[in-house]
Amino acid sequence: MTDALPGFEPGAEPGTAPAPAAPPRRVAGYEIEDELRAAGAVHVAGVDEVGRGAWAGPVVVCAAVTAFGPPPELPGRGQRTVRLTDSKLLGPAQREAFAEVLPDWLTCHAYGASAPEEIDEVGMTEALRRAACRALEALPLRPDVVLLDGAHDFLGRPWRVRCEVKADQRSVSVAAASVLAKVHRDRLMAEIGEEHPAYGFAANAGYPSPVHQQALAEAGPTPHHRLSWSYLDDLPQWRHLRKHRDPLAGSGQMTLL
Repeated sequence: MTDALPGFEPGAEPGTAPAPAAPPRRVAGYEIEDELRAAGAVHVAGVDEVGRGAWAGPVVVCAAVTAFGPPPELPGRGQRTVRLTDSKLLGPAQREAFAEVLPDWLTCHAYGASAPEEIDEVGMTEALRRAACRALEALPLRPDVVLLDGAHDFLGRPWRVRCEVKADQRSVSVAAASVLAKVHRDRLMAEIGEEHPAYGFAANAGYPSPVHQQALAEAGPTPHHRLSWSYLDDLPQWRHLRKHRDPLAGSGQMTLL
C-alpha cells in the first residue's frame, strides 16, 4: 500500500459505515520518460525550480537525470510506503530523507541559481531561464530532452524541451529535481537566516510569513531581498529602495524611483 503523505485517513468508529475512499495521490512514475525514450531520447533531464515567489533569496533550479531504475522509497506509517512525488506533497523530514538518497540513485544532477540582484535586473522569467541553463550546463552529460513542469517553455533554444502540467507528480525525473531544489534552497536560506535572525528565513525560506513581514517593516530589506518586488510599495519608510526596470531600455536597465 503506498501514499505520498501517509496516515491521513481517519479510522472508522465501530458500527459506522466506512468513509468513502479518498482519491489516490499522484506518485511519480516514468510515463512521460517512457514516451520520450520511445521517440529516441536516451538522457532525459527533469527540471524544477523553487523560490520563484519568495521576497528574499535566489531562485534555484535543479536538473536531474535518472537511470530509469525503480525510484527510492521511504518507510511510512504502518505498512505504508512513501514514494517520490512533488516536494510540496512531502513533509520536511521526508524531503530531507529523499535528498540524502537521491544523489547516489540518480545518474547525475546539478543546480543553478539566480541571485536577487539578477532577478531585479532582468526579471523573473529571464532569471529563471538563466538558472535553468546553469543547472543543465553543469550536468556531466548533455540531455537529449529537458522535461519542464508546467505549460510554458521558459528555456527555448538550443534545448529540446517537453512541457507537462503536473510533471512534478507524474515524472520521476522532475519529482527528484523538485525535492533536491527545495532542500538545497531551504538549507541555503537557513544559512542566510543565521546572519539575519529576525526575518525567520530558516522557517519561511524568504516567503512572506508574519515574522518576515514584521522584520521588514521594522528594519527594512536585507542584501538578500528582491528590491523590484511590490511588497516595498506597502512599506512607506522603505519605499525609496524599490527598483524599477525601464521596459523600453532593455533587460539590463534599472532605475531607483
